Amino acid sequence: MSILKVILFIASLLPAAWLTFALFTDQLGANPIEVITRDTGLWALRFLWLTLLITPLQWLTSWNKIVMLRRMLGLYVFFYAFLHMLLYLWLDQFFDIQEIIKDIIKRPFITIGFFTFAALIPLAVTSNKAMIKRLGGKRWKKLHRLTYFIAVASSIHFYMLVKQDKVEPLVYIGILLFLFAIRVYKQRRKSKQVKPDRFLAKAALE
Repeated sequence: MSILKVILFIASLLPAAWLTFALFTDQLGANPIEVITRDTGLWALRFLWLTLLITPLQWLTSWNKIVMLRRMLGLYVFFYAFLHMLLYLWLDQFFDIQEIIKDIIKRPFITIGFFTFAALIPLAVTSNKAMIKRLGGKRWKKLHRLTYFIAVASSIHFYMLVKQDKVEPLVYIGILLFLFAIRVYKQRRKSKQVKPDRFLAKAALE
């Protein structure tokens, strides 16, 4: 598992390394700022989908240790989302607070993006073992359910951002719906299994 973590850590940095290299070697086209801002946001979305994929993979393979990769993937969600936000604040708005506030109010997809990033911050801060112990398992799990809100809000943000060809954001929304459907199916199966068990326990007591 430690070797897999190292491989995953390095592989997760490759998109950022490539974008940096492409930026300094003039390979991002006529509007490199737009490309690098868009792509960092897309990579945040992709890593978020990967974190949501971990649990279904655990169910499918019964490989419980795979959940140990989820925290690293989650931190990479924040890493790429942070780059995405930083590029917007720096290269698009030049850290002009008044203009940023106006933009957040004026453009709904920016509003959604801003609140989505804000929701990521407590998840990143509480991703270490010390915070899990401090919050307690139940409270930590409740807090990290924000992941579902972030996933939905990110999908809406991406859909609203794309002006013409909506195919790509719709593909991401379709993947998210599939990942949610797996969870709903699993939960329903679990509840159906619990009911007979309760009935048998009650019958045994009688």
